[in-house]
Amino acid sequence: MAYFEYENKHIYYDEFGSGIPLLFLHGNTASSRMFSEIAWQYKDDFKVTLIDFLGHGKSDRLQKFPADLWFYEAQQVIAFLRYKNYSKVNIIGSSGGALVAINVALEVPDIVNKVIADSFEGEKPLESVIQNIRNDRNISKKDENSKFFYLSMHGADWEQVVDNDTDAVIEHYKEIGVFFHRPLSDIKADILLTGSKKDEFALSISQDYFDKIYNMILNEIGHGKLYLFDKGGHPAMLTNDKEFIALSKEFLNRKRKVQL
Repeated sequence: MAYFEYENKHIYYDEFGSGIPLLFLHGNTASSRMFSEIAWQYKDDFKVTLIDFLGHGKSDRLQKFPADLWFYEAQQVIAFLRYKNYSKVNIIGSSGGALVAINVALEVPDIVNKVIADSFEGEKPLESVIQNIRNDRNISKKDENSKFFYLSMHGADWEQVVDNDTDAVIEHYKEIGVFFHRPLSDIKADILLTGSKKDEFALSISQDYFDKIYNMILNEIGHGKLYLFDKGGHPAMLTNDKEFIALSKEFLNRKRKVQL
């Protein structure tokens, strides 16, 4: 267990294993504990790094989350990479963490080697999601399974973390409306997009949501691959853990093609 300082606050991280650093970036309302059952399986091939973004898990709390949340969290990751003097890293990001991973790859392209972006919304927030998010989150706060998840991620103050996230997501949609500050064509890293065909979030929009959105994104980037699991929910990497581990290791260990 260790911490580094960012904007006079302490960010929790943990590292184990050896090799090229492999960062796991958690999604909204979660913490690095969401990877507790999967991250250790990479330790023989990589130096696994787990981070709790500010306001989450074991990191210092924020009174309010900024509207540009996923870019702000990317800045925390970049600060960590510089703190550790890492010159080459791989990143796996899930859901909101996938947005952070892509932002990091865009902002420091010479450091990020490969990215796996799992189960994320696309380039822009969807109005249909924003319209229902506050009600959906209020329902989740009364659901025993969701409450157990939030408590295990954050501890006793989990409800404030969830409320802060909800407020930030809504504010982002109203004031910013895009997840990335640079064109996706700036990405140099090898990239793999993953998701589940049965993802409840994606199915609420359309039967082939990930297929359409991911292909559009890869077309903008100009390189990369996608893989959609036939089963599993949200996020795909945890509901298809064995298949994801095999797929991701093959992708991460494959010799990369340099993008010019």
